[in-house]
Parts: sequence; structure tokens; C-alpha cells
Amino acid sequence: MRPIHVPVVSAVVLALASIAPVAAADVVLPKVIGDHMVLQRNADAAIWGWAVPGERVRVRGSWMAEDRAVEANPDGRWLVRLPTPDAGGPHTVTITGENTITLNDVLIGEVWICGGQSNMEWPIRAISPDDAKITIAEANDPMIRLFEVRRQVSLQPRADCEAGLWGPMTSERAPESSAVAYFFAKELREKLGVPVGLIESNWGGTRVEAWMSPGALDPFSEYAGTLETVRLSAGDPGNRSTMIETLTERWWEGLDKNGPQSWTLPGGFDDSGWETMELPATLSGNGLENFDGVVRFRKTVDLPTGWVGKPVTLTLGPIDDYDDVWFNGRHIGSTHGDNQWAAVRKYEVPGEVVRGGKNTIAVRILDTAGPGGINGSAGQMNVQREDMLVTIAGDWKYQVGQKASDLPPRPTGLNVGPNTPTALYHGMITPLLPFTAKGAIWYQGESNVGNAARYAELFPAMIQDWRRAFRNDDLSFYFVQIAPFNYGNDTGNAARLRDSQRTTLALEGTGMAVTMDIGNPRDIHPRNKRDVGDRLARWALAKDYGQTDVVYSGPLFSSAVVKGNSVVVSFDHVNGGLVSRGGSLTHFTIAGADKKFVAANAVIEGDTIVVSSPDVEAPIAVRYGWGAADEPNLFNGAGLPASSFKTDDWD
Repeated sequence: MRPIHVPVVSAVVLALASIAPVAAADVVLPKVIGDHMVLQRNADAAIWGWAVPGERVRVRGSWMAEDRAVEANPDGRWLVRLPTPDAGGPHTVTITGENTITLNDVLIGEVWICGGQSNMEWPIRAISPDDAKITIAEANDPMIRLFEVRRQVSLQPRADCEAGLWGPMTSERAPESSAVAYFFAKELREKLGVPVGLIESNWGGTRVEAWMSPGALDPFSEYAGTLETVRLSAGDPGNRSTMIETLTERWWEGLDKNGPQSWTLPGGFDDSGWETMELPATLSGNGLENFDGVVRFRKTVDLPTGWVGKPVTLTLGPIDDYDDVWFNGRHIGSTHGDNQWAAVRKYEVPGEVVRGGKNTIAVRILDTAGPGGINGSAGQMNVQREDMLVTIAGDWKYQVGQKASDLPPRPTGLNVGPNTPTALYHGMITPLLPFTAKGAIWYQGESNVGNAARYAELFPAMIQDWRRAFRNDDLSFYFVQIAPFNYGNDTGNAARLRDSQRTTLALEGTGMAVTMDIGNPRDIHPRNKRDVGDRLARWALAKDYGQTDVVYSGPLFSSAVVKGNSVVVSFDHVNGGLVSRGGSLTHFTIAGADKKFVAANAVIEGDTIVVSSPDVEAPIAVRYGWGAADEPNLFNGAGLPASSFKTDDWD
């Protein structure tokens, strides 16, 4: 599992194709407009779709006395805005054109977009075990509704998601749901008593520029060449993209070129010389801990005779990194997309290949870096027919294939992947536009540590970009500052990234949840997501919902004044006074004109901190928590940690 690494990128036609509904007489809705959705209360909520150009479309919520009507434009798109009441429901929304669509169980409440990379994506089942068990058991709340956007890259704006359904939070859905988003919503539910809708659009290991539109990236000269390619490719991929798709398919097929013949087939293939591994498991033993490349797995499983000729579902759990799967020799599915290491594999098996008795399942995985394997839990490995499950966890035969270093490079073509600038904005944000939301919560930045200083400009530009896209200049945007983590060979980039996030607070309508006290220097995915969600919710409760008694921020650097051989540092948000938790203040450094920082003494005096060192007679600058993995101990009286900061403007 690699939280930041993005493997070699392949280009596919789907990445280049904008998905738009086919013209028809019937009115068609995007997937984000559907049964069980939550509409933003006390707003003009956008409802849109497609129809025949010029067709008159009428829309009415059950709380309304009159329809809102509009004609579809020359492209067939239409949009109306429904005035929504205060929180409540369930309601219906009726859309009438040549056909009539009635949306049922619609709630009115608070809607939030939840975006970012793996720490936002991190599921409830993977937080600390005790907290996960309790949270999942208690997670039955029909007033919290989720819509999850399927991962998709695209070089041009997509009109709709490939998949997605609104649904209530349940103990069945909770394990794979974003922990941060859930804890945020749970806090709002408890404090506000209204329905909360979450639209989750996130992808692990992704950079901020992938979530931005071409127009937002135009001011940044380093992306000029890429944006030109993106625009040209989006306009006319032509035969080149088809050729790349063909070459890519041949590359995957070639992974067995030097391997055994007929190994995916049942019957006569002899795998007695293969090793045995108990799955699910991370690759280990026989040097596999450090192996990157191809590994083939086979298992014969007995299925009930009554399943002969009937379709079944094969589930394998998450696979790190890529996989191809065969059932009795038939290729039934593959996952070749990047950063899918945490995605559960689920493939449909056509009935004509299902036998009674012995059936052969063959899985080829390609691990490109770090530990690989067929992971997850034993309960995620099964063959299912209706309500009956046959487990396939246990002993599998396996054979090691080619090393990754010996494989030819994958066809890159247009290099379309989850970190291609604009690819996720086009693939996973534009299908939601312009859904009406109160705000967005965001947890991302680890993948931009390498260009931390530039992030100070990119990130505010992304926020403004989303506000334009969602047609809401007041869209609240609350984000999580990246937690302490030992990135290795760090020269200050992690701290610069955190500081770029801190300075983004200068943008109106933003807020930052600090995690200096709840990180894990050995794990980029700290398991405490409950406090993260709570701290994000504090910003919303105070800033959006008028709860003036809520303390929403820890101490934030305000100003610094040199007084003799000391620097006096002042802070905002010192609610209850400054507090040094667990002893004297730590992780303060100080420097003079030589710009050489040394460990400093720091003492709380009222609402300020006096910083000094006997080694710096004429101090100029102070830094706090400037190491990548620093876990300092400055808090306010409300128990919220201070952000790392620097008083200088040095590189």
C-alpha cells in the first residue's frame, strides 16, 4: 500500500470521452439528482437534466404551490432552481416533460461536498478497531444521506457520473464510508437536528492540480504545456487514442508471455509445483516482502450443483495494485486503474461459465512498488448467488512471474491518470455541477509536499475555482492541515505545506482543522478520524450555523515583535489562554541574521509566548513545529492544538 505513490499512467479512451445522455424524447436526470437525496435548505436548489432541445420541462417540490418551468436549450440541457423550505421531509420532487419522473424520500437539510485524497477517503472500518466497531454498530441514521462519486479521470467535462446512488447511512454502508465525512455529519446532526447530505468525491494519492479546471491552472506557467495537451486531446483524440488503447490491452495480455500456458483453465493444468499461500494476505515469504512484479494465483472451489449455468458474483477484497481475474478460463474482469489498492474487487460471472462442483478461479496481480497482495478480510473473499455465499478465503496456489523492473514500459500516450492536471475535476466534479451545497470539507496535501511553496497559490485558486463552478461565492470551505509524518529526507517541505494551508486562511470563508496532536509519524494515515471530523464540524457550527459558544480553532500565529534578545509571539484564538500540555513548550526554534535555526526556550506570558536562546543574541525569526514529524504541545484552553508556523518569509 502506497498512500502517495501513483504508478505509471496508462491512457484509455474512457479517459478522453465526455459522457452525456443520448438525445431522446424522455427527460433524463443526472445520477446526483435522485431518490433519497438531500437538498440544501433555505436555498434556490439546482435541479437539472436533459431533454429534447426546446422541450418544456416543469419541476415541482411537494412543498411548493406552483411549478418551475424551463425549456431545454439547443444542447438539450435544462436547469431550474427550486426554493427550498427549512429542514424536513420526506418530500417528493416531480419532473414533467414528455415523461414524468417522481423522486421520492427527498429530505431538506444541509449538504456538504467531501473531497481530497486517502485521508478523506479512509473508511470507517480502518480506523482504530474499538472505535470502528462502536461506530459501525451505531451508524444507523436515516437522516444522514450519502452519495459517492465513482472514481473517473477525464480530459473533458463529464456530464454525469458513471455510477452513484443516494442512500441513508446504515451499519452495512458504514464500513466503506469516509470516516472523516461521517464524523463531521454526525456532529452536525447532533448539534443541529437536521438531515445532512454528504457528496463524497475523493481519490487517494492525488494532487491538488488534478482537482482544478483548466482556467484555474492557466495562471501557473508550469502547467502550460500540459494544459495545451489536455485541450488538444479533449478536442480530438482521434485514431491516436484508439491505438493507445489497443497497445495498452496488448501490454496487459503480455504479462503472461513468459508464463505458463493455460494456467487460467480448469482441468488438466498441473499446479502441484506451485507454492501455497493463505489468502487474504500481504505478499510475504520467499522474498515476496520486497518483490515488485507479477504473481499468479489459482484456486479450485466447489459450488452447489444448483448453481450450474446461473450468474454469480465473485468478490476478492482489495488488491494491491492491479489485477486480472478468470473464472473457469473466462476473463471476467480487471482493475488497471491507478490508486485502486484499497478498492474491493467485485466481478460478475456469467452463468454459462459456472459449473456445479469444481470451478477454477485464477487471479494475476501486478505489484509496482511497496508491499502488494490480495488484502482485506476473509469475509470479503467469496462467490455469491443470491443470499448464499461460498468462501474462497484460505489456501491458494501461487507462482511468481516477471519482476516489474523486467517489464516493458506501459504505453503512456496522453498520460491520462488521476494526477493529470484537470483530470479529476473533469471526471469527478463537473458531473456534480451545479448541485447546491452549503460548503465543502477537504483533506488533501500529502501528495503536494514536493511543491509545498506553490501549494500556497494552488490551493486558494482551487477553492475559488470550486466556488465559481458551484455558482456560490459564499461556499464554505473547511480543510484539514496535514498531520505529522516522517516523509524521509524531508528538508522542510512538509512544514511548508502545512504553512501553505495555514496562509490559505486569509481567504474568506475558509477554516482549518489542525492535527498536530493526533497524527502518527510512522503512518501517513493516522487512525483518529473522529477528532478530525469533530474539528471540521466546529468550524461549520460556529461560522455557518451561528453557534457562538463553539471554539473552532486552536492558536494561530498572528504577529511577532523582537524585544532585546527575545521574540514575543502573539496568537489569535487563545480561548481560555495558551496552554503547554505535558510540560515545557517544545519544538520552538529561533534564528538570527545567519538564518541558522537552533532549539529555543519558549515561555507563556499571558496570551503571548516569549522565545529566546543563549545561542542567538540578536534574534529575527521563530519557527514552531517545523519538522515533518514534529508533535508539539501548544494548545488553547479549549484543548485545540496550535498550528505550526514561521514568522519569517525566508525560503
